[in-house]
Amino acid sequence: MKTRSINLALQGGGAHGAFTWGVLDRLLDEEWLVFDGITGTSAGAMNAVMLAEGWRKGGREGAKDQLSAFWDAVSSKGFGLLLPEGVESSLTRWWLHTMQYISPYDINMLDINPLRDMLTQLVDFEALSKANPFSLYIAATAVRSGKLALFRESGLTVNHLLASACLPKIHKAIEIDGEFYWDGGFAGNPAIFPLIYDCSSRDILIVLLQTLDLEALPTGAAAISERVTELGFQGHFMREMRGIADFRDNVPFGFIPGTTAWKLQKMRLHIIQNQEYLSSLNQASKYNTRKDFLDALFVAGQETAEKWLSEHQGDVGRRASCDINALFGA
Repeated sequence: MKTRSINLALQGGGAHGAFTWGVLDRLLDEEWLVFDGITGTSAGAMNAVMLAEGWRKGGREGAKDQLSAFWDAVSSKGFGLLLPEGVESSLTRWWLHTMQYISPYDINMLDINPLRDMLTQLVDFEALSKANPFSLYIAATAVRSGKLALFRESGLTVNHLLASACLPKIHKAIEIDGEFYWDGGFAGNPAIFPLIYDCSSRDILIVLLQTLDLEALPTGAAAISERVTELGFQGHFMREMRGIADFRDNVPFGFIPGTTAWKLQKMRLHIIQNQEYLSSLNQASKYNTRKDFLDALFVAGQETAEKWLSEHQGDVGRRASCDINALFGA
């Protein structure tokens, strides 16, 4: 099959990012599929950097190994509440509730973040900055202004990656060049526009971890709280996609090739999601780093990507495989 390039947009979602790991692992099996730009937020940023670092070291197989090493480290080092099976959900909810009233500046005065050491061991950031195989856009949120910050592959450091995944109720804000940053999900989960404006490939594949359309209205206190949190991390993404859909729906073709308007009209959108599976998982499970849970997410991601490939691989480079207006328009 003829080689085709695609851009990747990877959502954040805590431990649910292991689903994206499975998707990427399956996509890496396809020799005809190459990657141009990758935008990622929080766990999506982790997956993006691991994919790039692994590819730098050993191509497709190196990328597979790097992603696996990252998620194995996440489970083995316990970046979550590793509690006996069956009780982690209620205790995690209690912990999340408690963290609403306690600041990390009060209980973590030494700013201990074990993720920093793990990332430093896994990624040679200096080498990656000099020889990155893809264009990277790592999203974080500037605390003071609320603006989206996109860190690029050149000059990428462990702090940029930590900033993208900095949950303000758990970790102190990450300081970079005098500015403070929180999780990128507040400003873009993920940010799509750099893939449209800056990358050569017109195909954008979004790997979703949050459902676009709930089947049931949340009525219980826990369900309402979970949905409010989800909307907080999805609002900017939905508005950006709505803006793109409205432009494409209301502005006719006929632009000069290479202009922003032309790129917006020529974009081919693809989405990989498993709404039924991911919507069955509660908010607390995003903090579940048990190996068996992460492995289950990985398998679900592989199977979902396999289904998408069987149905849509012929669309890549030719046409969109989803209706952007139906999903995000008015």
